[in-house]
Amino acid sequence: MSVHLVGGGPETGATGLLDPFHAEVRGRADGARRLPRVVLVVVDGRGAARRFLPAYQRALDGVQVEPVLTAPGRPAPAAAFGDVDGIVVGGGPTPAYLDGVGPAAAAIGAAVRSGVPYLGFSAGAMVAPGTALVSGHLLAGRELCPAEWAEDPGELTVRPGLGLVGFPVDVHTAQAGTLGRTVALVGSGAAPVAVGIDEDTCLTVPGVEADPADGQVTGGGAVWVVRRSGDATEVTRRTAG
Repeated sequence: MSVHLVGGGPETGATGLLDPFHAEVRGRADGARRLPRVVLVVVDGRGAARRFLPAYQRALDGVQVEPVLTAPGRPAPAAAFGDVDGIVVGGGPTPAYLDGVGPAAAAIGAAVRSGVPYLGFSAGAMVAPGTALVSGHLLAGRELCPAEWAEDPGELTVRPGLGLVGFPVDVHTAQAGTLGRTVALVGSGAAPVAVGIDEDTCLTVPGVEADPADGQVTGGGAVWVVRRSGDATEVTRRTAG
């Protein structure tokens, strides 16, 4: 199984961005000679989710998409993640997405460990780690990134995530100027390594023990690997190829 982390939404034009995910999904379904089945979790804030479903359908062309719409007080049911060929969690407000899939973390983790690939767009990528960065733009009162990208303005906030990868994930890195937040997260000691992922870019890693430096990068942007090294914080920029 693999975990596929995309730094933006489904409206991407980057060549080959989702090829690794599609290959895994097709591989699981080919043995049964049927159309792959993929569960798609989207937060339905005030009924807005249906406006975005067509974009996900286009990105997931060639599979049978089964939407699960979550809302406050209505998380995704654990049963939705059984007997599927792929799990996709969409983009939007990260705290709301964690509320939507967090109660099903055990079921999602079990499915992924059994070989079901996971694909997270933006917020879906941010909630995948065991330690999830969910909001904030300040550290000890110092601004780290534009407040409009904080989701919940204030101090950096981390919460337990799905536990699918072993490093926190930030997104929209180059486009939103969030690299400083990722660097600060590592520099503060919250995690020894973290990644920032650009839009139109996907990082694929084979599970929770994987180092992000060993993952596969697809798409047109970069993956920024931030790592604590002694008294310094090092940043490595990785691109496809």
